[in-house]
Amino acid sequence: MTHAELEAICVAAAEAGAERLRTLFGKPREIARKGRVDLVTDADRASEERVLALLRERAPGVAILAEESGEIGKGDLRFIVDPLDGTTNYAHGIPLFTCTVAAEVEGVPVAGCTIDPMRDETYRAHRGGGAFLNGARLRVSRAAHLIDSVVCTGFPYEKGERLGELIAAFGRFTRAAQGTRRLGSAALDLAYVAAGRLDVFYEKGLAPWDLAAGIVLVEEAGGVATRYDGSRADPAGGEVVACTPALATEVRGILAESRARPWQP
Repeated sequence: MTHAELEAICVAAAEAGAERLRTLFGKPREIARKGRVDLVTDADRASEERVLALLRERAPGVAILAEESGEIGKGDLRFIVDPLDGTTNYAHGIPLFTCTVAAEVEGVPVAGCTIDPMRDETYRAHRGGGAFLNGARLRVSRAAHLIDSVVCTGFPYEKGERLGELIAAFGRFTRAAQGTRRLGSAALDLAYVAAGRLDVFYEKGLAPWDLAAGIVLVEEAGGVATRYDGSRADPAGGEVVACTPALATEVRGILAESRARPWQP
């Protein structure tokens, strides 16, 4: 299949999951815990069921990695699924969450779609084809200095010994940037960077399904998506710095300083 064909499958699958999330939002939820603060709801499972059914219909036998179902099959081509990114928001009635589906070939994401069901916003991209929001071409912002930028981040469920680094980085960006945000959905954050709504997004402790579609979106919108050390981001890497090219060096410098000099309680 071509990258464009893979994108079309990602869009159809994400639409199937997003429709379920939209229908169930605001209704009583069954909520369980996967960890101390890591939640899963019946909406996660219902959305994933719809996504997987669509993928099996459109690409029979294909390998899949899904947040709730885990690894299904193996192959050079694999779809990566987060049926509900922003579960904590969803469980608390906060309308900031997405359904996101990506396709990777030999570990490299080549197509993806992230849908914000509550705003009817569909972000989609494939390698060499550009990034789009509801048919409109996306470009990252033109911000060249942090003082003109909005910086967004997220915090992992288990912060542990990294809490000092996380707080230090957030504090330094709060001083250096025009504004700082924490929205609660990494997939949405990456889509917002691609759309030029956010200028920077950084986070560690991410899963492949948090990253895969967003990496394609950001890069196809003219942005950069790297690891903290400047190497190219990938779904398995667990971290990302996504921003305009002009901001990359300054952003990574602040992150390095925060690792070297973390906040001390």
